Formats: sequence, structure tokens, C-alpha cells
Amino acid sequence: MHYTNRKSLALAASLAALLTVAGCHKKNPAPAPPPAPAPTAPTPTASITATPDTINAGETSVLTWKTSDATDVSIEGLGSVASSGTQSVQPTQTTSYHLIAHGDGGSADATATVTVNAAPPPAPAPSETNIDEAAFEAAVKPVFYDYDSYDIRPDAQSTIQADANFLNQHPNLKVVVGGYCDERGSTEYNLALGENRANAAKQALVTAGVAPDRLRTVSYGKEKQFCTEHNEACWQQNRRAQFTLDQ
Repeated sequence: MHYTNRKSLALAASLAALLTVAGCHKKNPAPAPPPAPAPTAPTPTASITATPDTINAGETSVLTWKTSDATDVSIEGLGSVASSGTQSVQPTQTTSYHLIAHGDGGSADATATVTVNAAPPPAPAPSETNIDEAAFEAAVKPVFYDYDSYDIRPDAQSTIQADANFLNQHPNLKVVVGGYCDERGSTEYNLALGENRANAAKQALVTAGVAPDRLRTVSYGKEKQFCTEHNEACWQQNRRAQFTLDQ
């Protein structure tokens, strides 16, 4: 009887010890949840156009561009620009305008090309062999004189200078300078006066830079009339130095 009781007490003590040990054991903590993903910055966008995209040399085109989500925008050849805008350009040759947009989410780019048509070659100067008498007289104007005078009038100075400019641009042309008079006075007197008028016009051209060996003078006196009415307006037309091609 006493042995049985001692065995029961020993079992009870062992069970109590096991329960005590089990009660003292700590549980492992649960793992922390993963961090939330950081927000992603949007990728920039970029566009650019040229209006018109084809021009002739010397004309203007307008660039128009637009970007989004960009912090730094530039156009090659123009430098930094606003995120959107317009700008006139006048390229001298075909040019591509490259737009680059940088932002926190990356970068984007776009290109607009302006095609420049080459300027046509300048028309060749007319050959001196192609200058006929009518074209010559349209370019080289006569000078007029007062009655009984061979002095170059002040109002003829600009005509002389324009005539000399044309002749200097066509250095191979040779010219006859003819002296004319109105119908009044004798034939001999007017031949001498016409000669003086031709020489005065020649000297004025030489002073303006025309080589003297290109100019030949002749007096027509009153024998050749541009106007045949008998009044001052008509006589004035006949008092002149006229320039013609020396064929």
C-alpha cells in the first residue's frame, strides 16, 4: 500500500515538472510583412514639329514642341528650352532639330527636320554680244543741254553716273557719243556746237571711270532731229548727246 502511493506521487511530480518546463518555453515571433513598393515616376513624353517642314533658302519655319513629366528639356542647336513652346528658325541648309526630355522616370526624344531647297544659281549676266541697240539705249540715257551751250547741266549728273556704271559693268562695249543741236543757227555753227556737246559728254563719262578709248565722238549738228515741231519743248529734245553702240 505504501509503495503504491509513493509511485503515484512520483508520477504526479514528473508530470508537474513537464508542465512547468512546457509553460516556460517562449513562442517564435511572426515574420514582418514585406515593405510596400516605392511609387514609380512616370516616363517623360516628347514631340516636336516644324511648320512648314520644307522651305526655300532665306525663309522661316516654326518649331512647335511639347513634353510631359520632364525636368530638363533641350533642343540640339538651340540649347535649353521650356517644357513646351514655339520658336522660329531660319536654317541655311536642311537641318534636323533633336528634342531631348529628361525626367525622374527616364528620358524621351523626338526629331523634326526642316528641308531647305537650294537657292537657284544666279542668272548669268547678259553676254555683251546679246545686248542689242534697243537694250543699250534703254540702259544708257542721253543728256540734254541748254540753248547755245555744251555745259553738262546739274540735272544730268545722275544720268552720266548711271550711264558710266552700266558701261563699266560691260567693259567690252564701245560707244559712239553723238552731239545734236536744234534747228536754229547755221549748219556750220551747229556742227561745231554738236562736236563740243559730244566731247563734253565723253569727258564726263571718262571722269566717271569709263576708259576714253571706248568712246568715239561725232557731231550731227542740226542734220538729225529727234523732234520736228518748231517750239521750245521740241528744240530741247534736239539739244542732246546721244549714246549708241559702236558696231
